[in-house]
Amino acid sequence: MRLGLHALGIGTGAHRAVIDAVAVAADRHGFATLWAGEHVVMVDRPASRYPYADDGRIAVPAAADWLDPMIALSFAAAATDTIRIATGVLLLPEHNPVILAKQAATLDRLSSGRLTLGVGVGWSRDEFAALGIPFARRTERTVEYLAAMRTLWREEVGSFDGEFVAFDDIRVNPKPFRAGCIPVVFGGNSDAALRRVATVGDGWYGFNLDGVDAVAERIGVLRGFCRDAGRDPAEPTVAVALAEPTIGDIAALVAAGVDELVLVAAPREDPAEAGDWVGELARRWLPDILDATPQERSQRSEH
Repeated sequence: MRLGLHALGIGTGAHRAVIDAVAVAADRHGFATLWAGEHVVMVDRPASRYPYADDGRIAVPAAADWLDPMIALSFAAAATDTIRIATGVLLLPEHNPVILAKQAATLDRLSSGRLTLGVGVGWSRDEFAALGIPFARRTERTVEYLAAMRTLWREEVGSFDGEFVAFDDIRVNPKPFRAGCIPVVFGGNSDAALRRVATVGDGWYGFNLDGVDAVAERIGVLRGFCRDAGRDPAEPTVAVALAEPTIGDIAALVAAGVDELVLVAAPREDPAEAGDWVGELARRWLPDILDATPQERSQRSEH
C-alpha cells in the first residue's frame, strides 16, 4: 500500500513557499501522491448539505483561501521529480471539457505522466448557480464530459456528438505523456459514485470514511458493481482518506484492497517547519505501510 498526502491548496497549504516545502519533503520521504481538491465558490450560508460529514457542514471556513488545484499542482510538480499529483477532487461538470482536456494533458505532459485526474459530480447548488451551470443532471453531464475528454486525449483529430458537448474534427494538443492515457478516479462514497467507478472510472477516491469497516463495505459494493459491468473487480485502484486514521488500520486496509491511504491534514504555516512536519508524518506512517506483508496484500482477491 502507498501513502498519499492531501494537504495542498487550502489555508496554510495555499502559500507558494509552503507548497514547495511540502512537495519537496513528500517526494524525498517517500509519499506516493500529493492531492488537492476544488471548490470554485464557497458561501457563508450553504443551501446544500455537505455529504462527507455527519452534521452536513464542510470543515473549511468559507473565507479560507482555496487555490485552483490544477495550478497549485503544477507548482508542486515543478518542485519535484517523482511523486504523483492528483486532483481530489475536481468538479468536472463545472468545467468546459475541451479546455479541461487540454489543461490536464498539459500538466500531465509537463510532469512526465504523473497526473491522476480525480473528479466528482459536485454537491453544492450554490456553486453551480454562481457558475451558471444546471445542478440537475450533473451526473450525466460528468459522464459525457469524461467521454469527450478521453476522445481528445486519444484521437489526433477528434469528433464528439453528445447532449452537453459536441465538436467535429478538432485537434487538441498536447496529448498526455502516455498515449491517450490520464488515469481518472471518481470521488464520492455513495452507491451511485461507486457505480460510476465501475462503469467509466479507473479508480475510486473515498473521502472521510468512518473507519476500516466502512472502507471494506464500500469496496465490496464497488466490486459487485464491477462484476455487474463485466469488469475485473480488482481493476479499479482504491485510495481512501479516513476520518480518524490510525497505524493499526493499515493491515486491515491492505487486506480490504486499499492501494493508497491518503492523510488529510493542514501543513505548518511556516515553510521552514512545513518540511519537518511532512517528515514527521513519514516517520510515523511509512514504516508500517512498507512493512505490510505480501500475505496481507494477497487477501485483496479474497474479499
